[in-house]
Amino acid sequence: MLKILKYSFYDLFRSRWSYVYFFFYLLLGVTLLFLNNDLSNAVITLMNVIIILVPLIGTIFGVMYYYNSREFTELLLAQPVKRSSVFLGQYLGVAVSLSMSLVLGLGLPFVLYGLFQSAVIWNFISLLVTGVLLTFIFTALAFNIALSNENKIKGFGYAILLWLFLAVVYDGIFLLSLVYFQDYPLDKFSLIASMLNPIDLSRILILLKLDISALLGYTGAVFKQFFGTYLGALTSFGMLILWVLLPVFRILKVSSKKDF
Repeated sequence: MLKILKYSFYDLFRSRWSYVYFFFYLLLGVTLLFLNNDLSNAVITLMNVIIILVPLIGTIFGVMYYYNSREFTELLLAQPVKRSSVFLGQYLGVAVSLSMSLVLGLGLPFVLYGLFQSAVIWNFISLLVTGVLLTFIFTALAFNIALSNENKIKGFGYAILLWLFLAVVYDGIFLLSLVYFQDYPLDKFSLIASMLNPIDLSRILILLKLDISALLGYTGAVFKQFFGTYLGALTSFGMLILWVLLPVFRILKVSSKKDF
């Protein structure tokens, strides 16, 4: 598995799109430092970009890499190699390379400008950790979609629809539910609904870390009461990790039975 991971990692790292992804965050980080005197504002702006862009890039790269490397995958499967090692190695190679582009692209400008001497360091670290988790989550979801669809057009279509639903449509349905059932106690519903969407869960964690829970609107007090505690933070990060593990488990399960 490590050899396949290494090959997938270097294969993507040689891709020009990986450099575009890296330089985009590098330029974004440098620009925000010049435009914002307050590092907290820069972190908030980065959050708005990462919450939407990272899941989209992870989804597209995951589906694209799977379909483009299909012939190579079939060649590997003809060798005495475990299927789980092949697909897990490819998945980790994509997720790790994208995560490195994100961490290095944002980390370098903030380190050069003395972020480690600022009180905002923990907010920035939380932002990077959340971005990495979102990368692993949506890359795994993309691999699941590609494994379940032989047709490339359907695979790309389902992947984009998944991102669109979780990034945009889900919030609309959530808010409509809160308005329609406003006469009922919605505390538990709000907590559960937020945990069922990794994008919303990541946004809530970052906003609470920045101590601006008022931006969460109607359920801000509920989130502050639960997610603002150590137990809430641990539960939230645990849910994000679970969002990584469950799709990875399905990748292993589907790939072991899939007939190529």
